[in-house]
Amino acid sequence: MSSLIDSVNPWLVAVGLNTILLGLAWIAPKKLLTPAGLFHAWFLAILIWVTLGWQGYAVVMFYFLVGSGVTRIGMAQKQAEGIAEKRSGARGPENVWGSALTGALCALGVGIINSGFLVPSYQYFDFAQYKFLVPNTSATSYGEPVELLSTSLQSLLLLGYVASFSTKLADTTASEVGKAYGKSTFLITTLQPVPRGTEGAISLEGTLAGIVASVAIAFVGWAVGLIDLLGVAWCVLAAFIATNLESVIGATLQSKYTWLTNEVVNIFNTLIGAIAAVLLAWTWISIIK
Repeated sequence: MSSLIDSVNPWLVAVGLNTILLGLAWIAPKKLLTPAGLFHAWFLAILIWVTLGWQGYAVVMFYFLVGSGVTRIGMAQKQAEGIAEKRSGARGPENVWGSALTGALCALGVGIINSGFLVPSYQYFDFAQYKFLVPNTSATSYGEPVELLSTSLQSLLLLGYVASFSTKLADTTASEVGKAYGKSTFLITTLQPVPRGTEGAISLEGTLAGIVASVAIAFVGWAVGLIDLLGVAWCVLAAFIATNLESVIGATLQSKYTWLTNEVVNIFNTLIGAIAAVLLAWTWISIIK
């Protein structure tokens, strides 16, 4: 089945599939996206399919469906307390790109590498060291340095892609579960008790739920072949680091700068997660060299 899908022009598949899904979402009684959000998600989904195929698409769809589901946990209670997401959780364009801009840039990078548009300079690159960035590949599998470097960069971008969505799903799940079920919430910078829904607040229930969510989506990335099992570990660890740093940003900086909206913070959050995963992988390679 996957070979049949891969044999068809990806643009035709992407536009056709996502137009059908857009139409279904438009007429669905439960709105997961605003009208503008639908068209932005349509464009994002086409970009992901064309650059990463159904494998990358599976990861972003898992994020969207699970993330939308956890947003609705305890919705009536959260609305009564004034801490629910606006529009009953329906995502607008700002939410789409706040969550997916980092992943989209990683996917675009992979697409550019696969197109052959960029030919990297390899004069001073240590190929023997970084060959291990490519899962399940021996050094003798590649005869040309450029091909090895391109494949290594692609592997890092794929890791960053999965890590960005692991981070965002962990953040969304931790926040929504914490607001619904957190028995005790604390400000991350002082560990002082604060009301649920406070920017920078954390809870045991939310933190554990976020870790489970990051593990789940990282395994989706592994199952479709975007990362290896070690990459799953980097994604989960990076998501934990990034979500806690995001809480620190929320507790210390967000109220001071009007431009630092939740969506902008989400971009920083996913960017930190992607970079952290890449740095963890890079450091590991340096250690085992």
